[in-house]
Amino acid sequence: MTHPIRFATLTAAVALCAGMVFAQENPMVGGAAMYADKNIIENAVNSADHTTLVAAVQAAGLAETLSGAGPFTVFAPTNEAFAKLPAGTVESLLKPENKDQLTKILTCHVVAANAMSTDIVGMIEADGGSHKVGTVGGCEFTASTKDGKVMIEDGQGNVATVTIVDVKQSNGVIHVIDTVLLPAS
Repeated sequence: MTHPIRFATLTAAVALCAGMVFAQENPMVGGAAMYADKNIIENAVNSADHTTLVAAVQAAGLAETLSGAGPFTVFAPTNEAFAKLPAGTVESLLKPENKDQLTKILTCHVVAANAMSTDIVGMIEADGGSHKVGTVGGCEFTASTKDGKVMIEDGQGNVATVTIVDVKQSNGVIHVIDTVLLPAS
């Protein structure tokens, strides 16, 4: 008699998703329309909210990779997320001698999958309220939900809120976050 359990799980997932901003045709991010037929980099360069991220991706030499076939799920921190880091951190990371550290941080925001918000919420629910996620950079973070929003906890205990979900790309999906995710050490 699993029907009541499946119904309860489905009801919980629908309730969690109800509080999210769902994908729309050409959603606006940073004042620019995001086109599903363009790749992650082609769209990101047009977002006024992601100029720091784009500069960091270029400095790390990851633009070509993130323009590739994918699929990629990118948890994209905004300029405001980068501004929360200690003073001088971004400037230091952008220096050529810190390219390895910058690359590690950026690839900790990328998952080698096309994970839409319904997929993420489903994994969280299936795992009893939190789900461990491995990234391209070898980091592990924990996805959970709170007040109808997906939350991502990094290796240092910082928690990012997904503020815009399901920005479809030709090579994956972007979820906008309000905090930079950092490796455990």
